Amino acid sequence: MKNIAMKIMFDGSKYHGWQVQKTDVTVAGTVEAALTRLFEHPVRANGCGRTDAGVHAKTYCVSFKTTSSIPPDKLPYALNTFLPPDISVQSAMYAPFDFDANLSCIKKEYTYKIICSRIRDPFYSQKAYFYPRSLDIDKMKTAALHFVGTHDFAAVRSVGTVTKTTVRTVYWYEIEEVGGTALLRACANGFLYNMARAMAGTLIYVSEGKLSPDDIPKLLLQKDRRLAGPTLPPDGLYLTKLWYDGEVGKMFT
Repeated sequence: MKNIAMKIMFDGSKYHGWQVQKTDVTVAGTVEAALTRLFEHPVRANGCGRTDAGVHAKTYCVSFKTTSSIPPDKLPYALNTFLPPDISVQSAMYAPFDFDANLSCIKKEYTYKIICSRIRDPFYSQKAYFYPRSLDIDKMKTAALHFVGTHDFAAVRSVGTVTKTTVRTVYWYEIEEVGGTALLRACANGFLYNMARAMAGTLIYVSEGKLSPDDIPKLLLQKDRRLAGPTLPPDGLYLTKLWYDGEVGKMFT
């Protein structure tokens, strides 16, 4: 039995997130079906984390065990023939037997893409959030700094997934605006359900003057979801970076 770590990317528009579900089409279900067809034995794929319906991944880690003799360097070419065009295997390698795509992940970066335009661009349909006015990027940057550090993020998560703690460490929250497109990049040791989208919505509220940058520490301390901004749509959210130790980590640099 071999343990394989695999780097994939996917357009999540047509999928109900990563996690296998009974009736909805998911990324995990699609990947597992392709692996099972290729290896001719059932395969359970472990992902580096849940993604909401409609969320995309420019990079994503999958681990699974197999008895197949197909070498990892051949997997991208072989497996992509069984996958739809919106999921693509980029690379694969043998991993330590105790490696798990989720449990072994050190930190993740999500990027939320906002296009400031009153007119929608059909080529970015389901690929970005369209916001019909300009953003106060400087105020948003000031507010975003308050998310950095170890905090209880209960105020910016949606109820839906059971978790032992709502405390997480955010390593950075960077905001960049290029040609009318704002990119909100948050890196943390883990994200709560809808946390990345709720933080982005809270920063929209700051831009609109509904919250001040100095309100962020207070709402985090109060842990009241009603005090923060809205959960933005999944269309603009991308998993963009992953960190692992050892040889697997080199695959994601």
